[in-house]
Amino acid sequence: MKRSKPRLIAVDGIDAAALVAAAKKLLGAPGRGGISHWDASGVFQELDVAGPIAGAPGPRTLLLLYAADLAFRLRWEIRPALAEGRTVVAAPYVETAVAFGRAAGVPQGWLENLFRFAPRPHETCFVPRAAKRARGGIDGFVGFGCARLGGRPAGRTPKQIVACAAKELRRRAVSAPRRPAPSR
Repeated sequence: MKRSKPRLIAVDGIDAAALVAAAKKLLGAPGRGGISHWDASGVFQELDVAGPIAGAPGPRTLLLLYAADLAFRLRWEIRPALAEGRTVVAAPYVETAVAFGRAAGVPQGWLENLFRFAPRPHETCFVPRAAKRARGGIDGFVGFGCARLGGRPAGRTPKQIVACAAKELRRRAVSAPRRPAPSR
């Protein structure tokens, strides 16, 4: 029996629904592998359930929680699947969190150190925000983070942070050769 070559594909963007749709297209046949979604550990669900009593976290706290969730995903989902020769699509992966951090005023060096543990993906796909959703609500990690942030990090409102994060992701997509988003 021939084992397939393991692949880690990162799908990054602001719009959670678009990320999931792109991840499904990139994965192809479900038997080929799986999709690793953010909050697999449930840490953000717990923060959401705690409500206002937990306080309003700052951007670094949210990024530390994201890194902890990503470490959980790597330990229990991504690395075991790769070891079996399967493809894993991580939706989102590192670039989404870095874009959120940059938009919230977190220094690039701090972000690079935080995510140093994450293996480089074989491919990265940047998913643009759907035009019809661009003026609507926000979801996914960036939306969750913006909805719970305390104060105005970097002097920005949540909508401005979303816009800046989207701009940062577009900049990152142009600056590196990456796989384009699958057409819808």
